[in-house]
Amino acid sequence: MKRTMLAALLALQGLAWAQDGFPARALTIINPWAAGSSTDLMARTLADQFQKQWGQGVVVVSREGGSGVIGMTALSQAPADGLTLAFTPMTPITVQPHYIKGLKLRPDTVQPLCGVTENILGVSVRSDSPFKTIGELIAAARSRPLNYGSPGPNSAPFLAIDQLTRDQKLDLVHIPYKGDAASIQELLAGRLDFVSSIAASAAPQIQAGKLRLLAVASARRHPAYPEVPTFKELGLPVLEESFAGLFVPRGVPEPILEKLDAACARAAASDAVREAAARGNQVVAYQPRAAWERRIDEQFRKQGEAFRRTGAVAQ
Repeated sequence: MKRTMLAALLALQGLAWAQDGFPARALTIINPWAAGSSTDLMARTLADQFQKQWGQGVVVVSREGGSGVIGMTALSQAPADGLTLAFTPMTPITVQPHYIKGLKLRPDTVQPLCGVTENILGVSVRSDSPFKTIGELIAAARSRPLNYGSPGPNSAPFLAIDQLTRDQKLDLVHIPYKGDAASIQELLAGRLDFVSSIAASAAPQIQAGKLRLLAVASARRHPAYPEVPTFKELGLPVLEESFAGLFVPRGVPEPILEKLDAACARAAASDAVREAAARGNQVVAYQPRAAWERRIDEQFRKQGEAFRRTGAVAQ
């Protein structure tokens, strides 16, 4: 009875907030990845759009670490009032729970709000690298160890290369970093043979002619690099999609969720978000709440199946 009464009170409170002009005070968007990353830049663009819509301040706070786990755990523990959101790729919710023992972070501990972008993943080398194609890189990795960097264990870029390593029986040494920027700097310094990252993170260096993109791990070619093939086009069974979107804590009242989702739809359709995505070589891929929640659930199941198939052990 008490739970029923509490649920009713929360629903009434949510309706009142919606009618009284939610949000009544400033909001926070958590960026669970490194400051300055493509995720951070898109989170700040969304914050600007929400601020214009609502006339309330929206602060972006970086809580990096654990391949997104630290920031998303903080979100799951935030009050369910709709004033705290997080913008992130799916990985902390769909992948990490399978690999980290005792992690209290799953699709049912946060509420997917809306999908905003697709972060197409890719493999990059220095422009002076002897590897002009993925085929050349694979051939080299069969004869000697190659070092590569990613944003961390069990991140989507890592999982793409882990899949390639298993399928092709390669000798690769994985060096994890906090975010894409650090691994890209190490690549530029000549201390890595290649990086696996969000293509958008490497885009400035690719455009400057310092890096070369060899292949992407998505189902389609990156629109900014139509000459770069997908792994699947090359006959390599590597597919690791990385959609990013907004989440809120579980328990946010339905009227507030509806208002937040509508605001997300308006932001995703804005020139500012499209321009930010184009500048960062991301792809706008808005998904309303129901579709975004389905995708999160589907990816969680897919990654769980992959975890069990490879015989991995949670650490």
